[in-house]
Amino acid sequence: MPKIKNSRWALVFCVLLLSACSTPEQQPQYAQVAQQPVVEGDVMIETCRQEAAYRYNTREQQISVVDFKQYQGSYEIQGSTVRREGFTCSFDESGQFLHLSTT
Repeated sequence: MPKIKNSRWALVFCVLLLSACSTPEQQPQYAQVAQQPVVEGDVMIETCRQEAAYRYNTREQQISVVDFKQYQGSYEIQGSTVRREGFTCSFDESGQFLHLSTT
């Protein structure tokens, strides 16, 4: 009889151990843990206007920002001059200016 009692306790212990292992841990995914960098949109818009004014040899006041888009790892600002010359400013995920391209 003691062997059967010990076997039952061993079986109960194994069941408890396996049930604890089968419960999925709630570990957050990396995307949930990672914090988005604080990017100042106003600073990027001002930088874009400065770069476009330099490229098109005009004043910043004559540069219009049309659209501000955020992508997975970058930002884009679309705009135009008073002469309707379109451009796109690209920024990296931390808000650093990359380049200005014409559209």
